[in-house]
Amino acid sequence: MRSFNVVYIFIFLTFTGCAQKNLDRTLNLLNKESVPYIQISEAVEKENVVFLDTREVEEFEVSHLKNAIWVGHDMFDLQIVQDSIPDKNTPIIVYCSIGVRSEDIGEQLQDLGYKNIQNLYGGIFKWKNLGYPVFVSLGNETEKVHAYDKLWGKLLTKGQKVYD
Repeated sequence: MRSFNVVYIFIFLTFTGCAQKNLDRTLNLLNKESVPYIQISEAVEKENVVFLDTREVEEFEVSHLKNAIWVGHDMFDLQIVQDSIPDKNTPIIVYCSIGVRSEDIGEQLQDLGYKNIQNLYGGIFKWKNLGYPVFVSLGNETEKVHAYDKLWGKLLTKGQKVYD
């Protein structure tokens, strides 16, 4: 698993320009594109797809995509995936804050034989930045998005940032 360390922070801090440009550069530097990306405009049109939230549970509880299933990252819960998605041909879209942690989990799912996995380009940050809704566990829409930390939160330009 990748860890966010001093090198990533240095790279991130050297960026200038708008949040979308920073997001694109960050993904280009940190991801291998081993899990094919899906653009948000395509993802919202898909039917019969399962969204897997690969953030930590504290982030998921603040908000998530509608009907997403939490599977975690540091404590990835494979059993949740196997119980929720027994058919390994089911279309799955993994996401996290911007798409780095979700690539890690997508790779693990590929290794387990899941065939139809895509990584949401820009994650929940870009989703919210584009004006799409996010929800709390009771199904109610919210403006809140867990921004991970102050550094990564700079990529979230819409909604209400939550850090704890």
